[in-house]
Amino acid sequence: MKHPLQSRLAGVIGFAFAGAGLAACGFHPLYGNAAFGSGLSNTFASVYVEPIADYGVADTGYELRNRLIDLLNSNADARYRLKLTLSETSEGIALETNASITRYNDTLTVHYVLTDVVAGREIKRGIETALAAYNVAASPYATVVAQQAADRHAVQDLAERLRLELGVFFEQRSKSQWK
Repeated sequence: MKHPLQSRLAGVIGFAFAGAGLAACGFHPLYGNAAFGSGLSNTFASVYVEPIADYGVADTGYELRNRLIDLLNSNADARYRLKLTLSETSEGIALETNASITRYNDTLTVHYVLTDVVAGREIKRGIETALAAYNVAASPYATVVAQQAADRHAVQDLAERLRLELGVFFEQRSKSQWK
């Protein structure tokens, strides 16, 4: 029977070999600094997130913009401009026998356009969606609070998806420029 330390050591050595194998095939993390990854942090910082018109209950446009600014480390003197249009639809999905709705799904959809200010042209366009589900409570106030919380979680998801989408775009773009 192996000693627990031997098993742990074998696992660490296995991870080290797996990491070396991934490094040899050109794999690197999407996020990170130039010493450890792709260096997208400087590119992300060169994206200015424009203010978003807000039509939601929980200031979803404001929340989305702030979350993206934090994730991208965005600044106003940026080379790229990210314009977002946010829409929200609400659908009752659970009904009681008396036809009252007990659960809602809010679908948040963001259309985005990334513009290169230096080149003066659009370089990327797309759509991302996120789902926010919440239950209807006996108190109308509690229902609004539940909707706001669900929408905030959906906005965080949207911001992460947008960062990932932009990261993949910039990474592919930098690779194609070097070929």
